[in-house]
Amino acid sequence: MISSATATMKVLIVEDQPAVAKALRVLFDINDIECESTSSLPRAMALVERGEVDVVLQDMNFTAGVISGEEGIELFRRFRSIDPTLPILLITAWTSLETAVQLVKEGAADYLAKPWDDAKLLATVRNLLHIRELSRENERLRAHRTIEGDLCGLVYESEAMHRVVSLAVQIAKSEVPILISGPNGAGKEKIAEIIHANSSRREGPFVKVNAGALPEQLIESELFGAEAGAYTGSSRLRIGRFETANGGTLFLDEIANLPLAGQAKLLRVLQSGEFERLGSSQTRRVDVRVLCATNADLREGIARGTFRQDLYFRLNVIEIAVPPLIKRRDDILPLAEHFLGGKKVLDDDARAALLSYEWPGNVRELQNRITRATLISTGDVIGREDLGFDVPGREPRDVPVERKEIETALLEAGGSVSRAAETLGVSRQALYRRMEKLGIVLERKPKPE
Repeated sequence: MISSATATMKVLIVEDQPAVAKALRVLFDINDIECESTSSLPRAMALVERGEVDVVLQDMNFTAGVISGEEGIELFRRFRSIDPTLPILLITAWTSLETAVQLVKEGAADYLAKPWDDAKLLATVRNLLHIRELSRENERLRAHRTIEGDLCGLVYESEAMHRVVSLAVQIAKSEVPILISGPNGAGKEKIAEIIHANSSRREGPFVKVNAGALPEQLIESELFGAEAGAYTGSSRLRIGRFETANGGTLFLDEIANLPLAGQAKLLRVLQSGEFERLGSSQTRRVDVRVLCATNADLREGIARGTFRQDLYFRLNVIEIAVPPLIKRRDDILPLAEHFLGGKKVLDDDARAALLSYEWPGNVRELQNRITRATLISTGDVIGREDLGFDVPGREPRDVPVERKEIETALLEAGGSVSRAAETLGVSRQALYRRMEKLGIVLERKPKPE
């Protein structure tokens, strides 16, 4: 039985084989999932355009009314052009993994092969309906810009990060596994902390593990523990991370780098909650919610054979994508001020430099630069050079050209530093510092006798 939240939502089945469409309708009907099937292209388009469906289940070999030889590929792209946020689950009778992965990259929610597994299909559709419902709730939260919950000190101003945090708080109380994706240094661990802090497990432990850093020969003992004498050099009992996190949350970072042997062992405990310590035959059970993070595309890992598909489906019930700092520039200055902690202030030139930089290292790089600037700056004001932007090798700068630009601006301003600074688009204080660094001295005209 599905929840009442998804019972009022609708799945559209786009299938031109009557027998297949009937089988899908029966499957959904007996599992209380509202659905409608159609082999009419105009009907399908009309339902999507009016927003009357929440998930589309589309046959990739659909040909009815499709003019090109690309069959269902063209139809999928039409749906995406109407509503890019609509979850589309593809069902295919052919085995072109490359094409399926390409369409997932274009926005498909997932794909299943015919003949499908009923349990897997139902689980996937229910998850998509749940995500669609959460997405709509997130849109409602965006309108209010108010989040009730523990944000663990997270600082942000951008709409992009507001959506991420809203979703994290919203799904925190569920028990489903969550995959947090995004580049290194963007804040994935902070999102995991927020999910734990707003969950029913918040009084329990929050255990963090860098899964990619576990040596293959030590994975089993690190995650599940080991009895004394279980391997060479082990003289005492070792409690694994799953036991340590019992009753709480286990955060597995860099999950894409976990070796295949470790992935198989992880899958077993996720499926059953059971494991044995290394060197023991006693089966133990734990109650742990697992959150995972990755900066890699796990679907590409599946295609390359470096990541198990069954583990991916077990981990990725809901995905939260944390955007890079460059995609949320409104967060840069608030974060910088937060890292400064009121000890020093940024001048106008430093602020402009922070906003114009590309931030390949994301929030972590910003914090490191602010920490460095706080330590090396001699006064209470931090300039762009204190942030390392003018240090050779960090931001190449043609000094002769810069010197000429400043000298020309001063000449045209009649020696007025204020007017020259305005022309150059920097603050007066910043211009004085650059002049001192470049050895530019204003010539003073002798006073008339």
